[in-house]
Amino acid sequence: MDDLTLYTDEELLSLSLTNKRFFAAIVERYEKKLAAYIFRLGRLGTEDTEDLLQDIFLKVYQNMNNFDTQLKFSSWIYRIAHNETMGFFRHRKVRPHGHTVLESEKVLEVFASELNLVEDIEAQEASAHLNACINELPLKYRDSLVLKFFEHKTYGEISDILSLPEGTVATRINRAKEQVRKMMANKGYSYEQ
Repeated sequence: MDDLTLYTDEELLSLSLTNKRFFAAIVERYEKKLAAYIFRLGRLGTEDTEDLLQDIFLKVYQNMNNFDTQLKFSSWIYRIAHNETMGFFRHRKVRPHGHTVLESEKVLEVFASELNLVEDIEAQEASAHLNACINELPLKYRDSLVLKFFEHKTYGEISDILSLPEGTVATRINRAKEQVRKMMANKGYSYEQ
């Protein structure tokens, strides 16, 4: 029996066309990642997240033949996850609540560093303030920040996922960071410009 971890995403997808076992490997590889991404976008409960995951993997399976080999598979599956999640919110006519930044996440340090926060901030306090600031952002800015800092996607991958030009992605991320800087400054945190 093959070690399916040795296959690339694209190889697994291609092999899935003839053998469902390979598709199961894709599901296993992406299930936790996509569940975390869905939670970061809207803090959904377990049942809603599982329903969305099922819809996402069903859509991936149904559209395997339409995969654009010019894209990275991870960008493609994240685009499907993003679209399905946003569709879920539109269908329910609710606004996504955004991600809760956990103390243990290194993203806090990375994002605080991106904002050039000057003072050493106690992690728990900064986490709460940063979380509040991110959740106050308009959805289009929050989406870009989540993909960049929480999902560690490149500008090109974010461009593919959100179906936006890279320049627009860069602009949204810069505007989001500037809004967060201002909100953090209003909360008493200084930053360098």
